[in-house]
Amino acid sequence: MTSWFRRRDHNIFTNATSLLVCGLLAGVVVAAAAFPAAAMTGLAAKAGGKTFANLPSELKEFSSPQITRAYASDGKTQIAVFYDEFRSDVPLKDISPNMQNAILAAEDRKFREHNGVDLKGVARAFVSNNQGGAQQGASTLTMQYVRMSLAYSATNPQEVIDATEDSPKRKINEMKYALQIEKQIGKDQILERYLNIAPFGNQAYGVFAASQVYFNKKPKDLSVAEAAMLAGMVKAPSSFNPTVPTGLEQITERRNNYIIPAMVSMGVVTAADAEKAKKEKIPTKVKQVGRGCAWVAKNHWGFFCDYFDRWWKSQEAFGATTYDRERRLKSGGYRIVTTLDIKGQAAARKRITDRESDSSQNALLLAGVEPASGKVRILATNRKYKLDDPENPKNEMSSDPKKRAKKIRGTHPYTTNPLLTGGGDITGYQAGSVFKIFPIIAALEAGYPLAYPIAAQKQYKSGYPVGPGPASCGGYYCPKNSGGGGEGLYNMWSAFAKSINTYFIPLQEKVGSDKVIAVAKRFGVQFREPNDAKMTTKEGGAAMFGAFSLGVTNSTPLDMANAYATLAADGKYCVPTPVEQISTAAGEKIDIGKPHCIQATTKDVARAALDAARCPVGDSAQMGSCNGATAGPTRGIVGHPVFGKSGTTDADKTASLIVGTTKIVVAGYMANPDYPDHKDHMQHPIINPAVQYTVADYMEGKPKEQFKKPGSTKIAYGEQRSIPDVTCDSVSAATNRLENAGFTVSRGSEVHSSCPEGTVAGTNPSGRTIKNGVVVLEISGGKEEEKPEGPNPGGSTPPRRN
Repeated sequence: MTSWFRRRDHNIFTNATSLLVCGLLAGVVVAAAAFPAAAMTGLAAKAGGKTFANLPSELKEFSSPQITRAYASDGKTQIAVFYDEFRSDVPLKDISPNMQNAILAAEDRKFREHNGVDLKGVARAFVSNNQGGAQQGASTLTMQYVRMSLAYSATNPQEVIDATEDSPKRKINEMKYALQIEKQIGKDQILERYLNIAPFGNQAYGVFAASQVYFNKKPKDLSVAEAAMLAGMVKAPSSFNPTVPTGLEQITERRNNYIIPAMVSMGVVTAADAEKAKKEKIPTKVKQVGRGCAWVAKNHWGFFCDYFDRWWKSQEAFGATTYDRERRLKSGGYRIVTTLDIKGQAAARKRITDRESDSSQNALLLAGVEPASGKVRILATNRKYKLDDPENPKNEMSSDPKKRAKKIRGTHPYTTNPLLTGGGDITGYQAGSVFKIFPIIAALEAGYPLAYPIAAQKQYKSGYPVGPGPASCGGYYCPKNSGGGGEGLYNMWSAFAKSINTYFIPLQEKVGSDKVIAVAKRFGVQFREPNDAKMTTKEGGAAMFGAFSLGVTNSTPLDMANAYATLAADGKYCVPTPVEQISTAAGEKIDIGKPHCIQATTKDVARAALDAARCPVGDSAQMGSCNGATAGPTRGIVGHPVFGKSGTTDADKTASLIVGTTKIVVAGYMANPDYPDHKDHMQHPIINPAVQYTVADYMEGKPKEQFKKPGSTKIAYGEQRSIPDVTCDSVSAATNRLENAGFTVSRGSEVHSSCPEGTVAGTNPSGRTIKNGVVVLEISGGKEEEKPEGPNPGGSTPPRRN
């Protein structure tokens, strides 16, 4: 270790001071050696004076920085490690005797004999250093441990300086501490702590890390040669670094000609074993022990790891500032079992890459959340979590023309952006019709039942004022249905099944767009894009946000997976979490990260909305009729009761599909993260199977579990009223009768009927409907003309139909 009595200017004052210090030290050490039990009391004070007696003698409690390890939900598969100093304490019983003996041979051969201070060593060092001889140190292993402990327990820069400066004062402090600590914890504990705190170079701190970095083995398995090399490095890790030629030469010399011979003289190694050990090669390369999310064992785990890292830094329980929280993660020695489901994640990654390559500018993004807990099980995409090498870049030029013109590269195939979870520059993507679940929930909360009918039109003129644009007519927002058409009488089941825009905007108007936005916020949707954030506030005009229910704001797959998971959890919203359990270095379990849930809506509203959400994915509603599906094959692929919704934005710039069961909800988006205004058409034949089969893979082997029905049928059907029979009445007479009965009347299309042409052929619905609901009049076009039998104009006889 570093010599402490350095040669100083030869002036009277300096030499006098040195003699005084030497006398003080000699008196203290003699007293401690002769009368150890009294060393810290009156005898030491007499020998060294009141100054020594008044020095502190108890080290501050401290914990040296330890590695934090994060595991998958199985508690066995290590995902990542976090550290500032690569270190993990191990008990002395798990450290090879070779290592214990080697460190004593290198640093303190009389360790088992002295009381913390080596009197002869002090005298020898003083004489040599002050008479022009080779500079010597007199620090025992115990004193070295004291010095490192004081540095680690320092709370400010001055304390670090005081603990490490080359001065007689520091040496006196170390001596008193050393004498006391030998009494308190004993030799074995001092040796254990020393080996766990000592630096070994190449980012290795403590013997566990050193064993890993240099030999890729546990410290209990170190050989004589390996232990001697490591012990030789502690004195000056940079100088004795075997990975550089000069360091290799020096550590070889120190190991073979100093440490191993010392081990022989100590009687812990035979001469034959010593010669054999000297012939072992010293490693010139070290194991790269990665840290953080860029070094995950499997690349596609990186996006989950990044989400966990961001989550940790957001938790005030880990510190007042982001910096404090990061330091705690990297030094606290925590054992973290995360929520990542290894099998589910692997399946998702495979289903994605089967359909979209990592080099595609379009990202296929899948996030999976467990209902009723908020545990994030899957975060996968067709990207590699990695920074592109600026010296040898692999990423293609950005698809954004402005960025491409500036030679800015895109984020494929390598990126560390939080594409699935949002944060930083990632505000999310427009998701389209999956947002239609929010007006359904808001309407149910307002008392509108699932069966609430609206006569949808090809184009609907709303009362929301907008500027000029393709969805504007007369200064108002006028949405159309995808592909045109779609007019007819719909309820929430059928409108959600067929994704009828001109049903949901009138429904939004009835309950209020601000109420719909409030539901989305309660269900965990975050509006990260600044304009979205403004427009979804009262001051920003939430009450007049006409297109909100069609998914025109940015969102992330994780937000929307968790929003739909709230339905499967009987309306209980759980804050998404990447953590199953956090344990301290001492094994104490802490509650941070455990599910935190609130009731976002009533159980009956959640169950009713989920019943409607079974329609778009090909399942059967338990309380109504779907009459269609936008992602019909889902139910057959998953093989379990399912719910969810597909979505598409204008010009197919993004596509989405959400599929859920009682155990998992997976939201899939397909988008271009670099350039939202791209020209590609995102295709449901690509994204839908990726989501569907990921859910099927996750649910394999799990029992089929049916969704629960609402406790009352009123939330499905409302208060029912009989519809007067107006068949064959005139339109005006039928209208009067129906309006007098409290219904809203709408004129529908013409149908063939036995009623006179121009009269009412019937109503839709017929029989009974909701109080004050819509009744559509079907107008008779007269009887259908019968076609004469016989040869058709082509001369052949049409086939008979059975």
